[in-house]
Amino acid sequence: MFRKMRRFKQQITEGECIDILKEEPRGVLSVIGDEGYPYGIPLDHWYCEEDGKIYFHGAKEGHKLEAIRKCNKVSYCVLDKGYRKDGDWALNIKSVIVFGRMRIVEDEDKKRKICTEICRKFTDDEAYLQHELENAFPRVCCLELTPEHMTGKLVNES
Repeated sequence: MFRKMRRFKQQITEGECIDILKEEPRGVLSVIGDEGYPYGIPLDHWYCEEDGKIYFHGAKEGHKLEAIRKCNKVSYCVLDKGYRKDGDWALNIKSVIVFGRMRIVEDEDKKRKICTEICRKFTDDEAYLQHELENAFPRVCCLELTPEHMTGKLVNES
C-alpha cells in the first residue's frame, strides 16, 4: 500500500526516525483540507515510546479538526536541525515522514499527560506548566496519530 523509498541509499533506520521524533519539538501535519486541497500545519508534538504514537495539542475547533473529522488519514513530517561537515557549505538533514490515522483524544487524564509532555519539551518550569494546565487546559483538544508507515532519510543539500 505504501511506496518504497525511491532513494533507498539515503534511508535511515527506524531507530533513527524514532530518535528524531523524540528529540525534535515540531513538524508539519498534512491533512486533506477544503475542496481536496492539502493543508499543512506546523505543530508541536510528543512521541510516546510506550505506545509508539505521536500526540499533539491545539484548539478545539478549526480547519485542522474539520479535515480530520472528514478523513483521518494524515502525514506528519519532521526535520532535524542538520549538520555541516568541516569546510562544507551544504547542510545534511535527516527527515522523517509518518503516515497514519488521527483521532481526537477524549480521556481527560491522557490529555493532561499529553499537554504535560509537550510542555516539558520546551521548559522544565513547573510553575509555568501548572499555570497552563489550570488556565489553558479546558480549551485544549489533543490528537493521537497512530503510525501505519514511517520512513526517514538523510539528504545532503549539495
